[in-house]
Amino acid sequence: MAMETTAEAPVPVRTVLQAVGGWIGRLGRIWVEGQITDLNARGGTVYMTLRDPVANMSVRVVGPRGVFEAAGPAVTDGARVVVHAKPDFWINRGTFSLSALEVRPVGVGELLARLERLKQVLASEGLFRPERKRPLPFLPGKIGLICGRDSDAEHDVLQNARRRWPAVAFRVENTAVQGSYAVGEVMEALRKLDADPEIEVIVIARGGGAMEDLLPFSDEALVRAVSAARTPVVSAIGHEQDSPLLDLVADVRASTPTDAAKKTVPDVREQLQLVRQLRDRGRRCLAGGLERELHWLRNVRSRPALADPVREIERQSEQVLALRDRARRCVASALDRAGDELSHTRARLVALSPAATLDRGYAIVQREDDAVVREPADVKDGDRLHVRLSGGRLAVTVSGCEEP
Repeated sequence: MAMETTAEAPVPVRTVLQAVGGWIGRLGRIWVEGQITDLNARGGTVYMTLRDPVANMSVRVVGPRGVFEAAGPAVTDGARVVVHAKPDFWINRGTFSLSALEVRPVGVGELLARLERLKQVLASEGLFRPERKRPLPFLPGKIGLICGRDSDAEHDVLQNARRRWPAVAFRVENTAVQGSYAVGEVMEALRKLDADPEIEVIVIARGGGAMEDLLPFSDEALVRAVSAARTPVVSAIGHEQDSPLLDLVADVRASTPTDAAKKTVPDVREQLQLVRQLRDRGRRCLAGGLERELHWLRNVRSRPALADPVREIERQSEQVLALRDRARRCVASALDRAGDELSHTRARLVALSPAATLDRGYAIVQREDDAVVREPADVKDGDRLHVRLSGGRLAVTVSGCEEP
């Protein structure tokens, strides 16, 4: 139930703290899981901080020394434990803590089971899909390296990368690679490198170790941060047999830090050899192409048309002259035949012409309207007619028409 307060009717601090203590007291005894940090024993009491490895949150835990000694030597800084505790709120100081009643270290088998469950959850979300993985650039301009300070992993990556390509540039971010602060520091270094536009590849490297030492690289928050990074990430954690979840979400998985250098940077000697091979191959291709073209040119030049071009012109000239003479003969023959046909046609026309008949003494009698008179009965006395003769026309008048 919420407190009823106003500026005119406030409640004292003790009332608020007592109410908070009452609310917390209703939680009862609970089991809490976390990672131990700042473990300290003073007299018969042990103090420690229980940190959430995923979120940046922690709670103070206080308990009798006997409770922690009963849990065994595995309860140390960085260990994951399950604590059976009672929430306490110190009203006089206004502080919250957990009173430990029992402490149990999380065993390797249980850790593996939890990692397997987390792996299944992340896989179902598609974080490990091959199509999400991005290819590395052939020769990155600048490489970001996340590793422990002065570690063997840093030495292996830098030395092998510079041996393969001496001009390679690195930006190194040193972080904790195990313990309670590893996840936060690695995520912060990843954020810085991913925000740098000059960084084209990020390598996260760590040497081998126990499974508990490699747990930060299976942390859910770190895995999701790598998945969300815009820059390709290379995972080089532990040795060949080690397989943290970071290996599954990274764009490229390297078995060792040395292998990460080999996969990130090309070998200058191999590339020079490849350039020489390609250059020789190009020369052979060009020489072969030139030889083919020269052979074709020699064949073309050896043809008669190019070996003696004047002769070809003469031959073509002879053909032109022969075709011209042939054309002339054809035209002359056609004209002769046409002249003969025209003479024959003219003779036929002359033979069939009415003028020829008139020349033989015949005449054509026509009315004034040019109608031809064929029968004597067609005219009567007094009709005016025209008589057409070979030499001209006569106008006559019919008089005394007789029967034949």
